[in-house]
Amino acid sequence: HQRDNRRLIETLLKLRDLGNTLIVVEHDEDTIRSADHVVDIGPGAGEHGGRVVVSGTLDDLLASDESLTGAYLTGRRSIALPAQRRLGNGHEMVVHAAAENNLKNVTVGFPLGRFIAVTGVSGSGKSSLVNAIVYRSLAKRIYGAKDVPGRHKGITGVESINKVVHVDQSPIGRSPRSNPATYTGVFDKIRTLFS
Repeated sequence: HQRDNRRLIETLLKLRDLGNTLIVVEHDEDTIRSADHVVDIGPGAGEHGGRVVVSGTLDDLLASDESLTGAYLTGRRSIALPAQRRLGNGHEMVVHAAAENNLKNVTVGFPLGRFIAVTGVSGSGKSSLVNAIVYRSLAKRIYGAKDVPGRHKGITGVESINKVVHVDQSPIGRSPRSNPATYTGVFDKIRTLFS
């Protein structure tokens, strides 16, 4: 979350001010803009990368014609937002009185058939809501899973849901860089899009 990110950047700058050298691997715009020196590796991913495109100041990065990072930071390139958002299927799943960890007896609806982002600062209850309550409850209902869901009064609107998949950033396979996107081949399409 942006608030957490700002705090992290402030802490990193304080560590630098104490005479430390900090090397951070980061894609976040605020972090890149706060750095004293930027090393941009690319220009693309996989076989299209592996070279130092820029090693210098933020201004050097922004002025580079070869840097994709610089092109996106300056607005020379951008990702188009959809002109119209998907309406979904008209059904809604509602979690009632979620009270796990930091959740304060909240009731929230999730429109089905849509892409839903659950956001908030670190420790606000995102993982408790999604992982401990929604996922575990659906896995128990659909598959008979033994994990106990987090505290809540109930979930309505689940009749049309017949499958639930928990995707996290844990590596799949032998490589620690593997994740569901790389494993299923979806990341190949993402790489192509940005090449």
